Amino acid sequence: MTSPQRFKEQAPGRFRATQWPMIVGLMIVWVLLWGELSVANVLTGLLVGVLVCVVFPLPPIETQARLHLLGFTRFLARFVLDMLISSWRLNRFILGQSKPSWAVLRVRMRCPGDLMMTGTAIAVSAVPGSTVLEVHRATGTLYIHVLGADSLAERERAVHEVLRLEARVVRAFGTPDDVAAMEAAETAERVIGPWT
Repeated sequence: MTSPQRFKEQAPGRFRATQWPMIVGLMIVWVLLWGELSVANVLTGLLVGVLVCVVFPLPPIETQARLHLLGFTRFLARFVLDMLISSWRLNRFILGQSKPSWAVLRVRMRCPGDLMMTGTAIAVSAVPGSTVLEVHRATGTLYIHVLGADSLAERERAVHEVLRLEARVVRAFGTPDDVAAMEAAETAERVIGPWT
């Protein structure tokens, strides 16, 4: 599945809408570096900002994220619970006698838009015992280091937890297209089998 956001054609004028905040930010940094607010520094900063954005254009910024109050509440409540459970597991590994096992897992996102992948990666890394090692944007894949991955069942559980976290992120912050893509992916999983 692909994200409706990622491959959507950009409307004319998108450069102006997404680059001007960057240009203004670069201008502010320029003025701060010079240490003096003057007309010359502001104009030079704007010129440098335009030059940087033209020579090194950034990919379009997705600005369609929405905050869904119910989805955000569910995300927050479950995130706090995940933090507590993962902290308990991590303490068990630290205080245990044996060396904890670990694994690097590949998890393909079902809604691989930039914002949703970033939100999921941040949430995964915030949970103790898991760290995002790499994000492969072209394929919508996260590579995650997890502790406590002795068996195949534990590795499958870890992948399932990441996908559940992604679903909560999408339902908390995604656009209607993102939410629809997530629901379609979950329906396909129930019919065809787990997402791999």
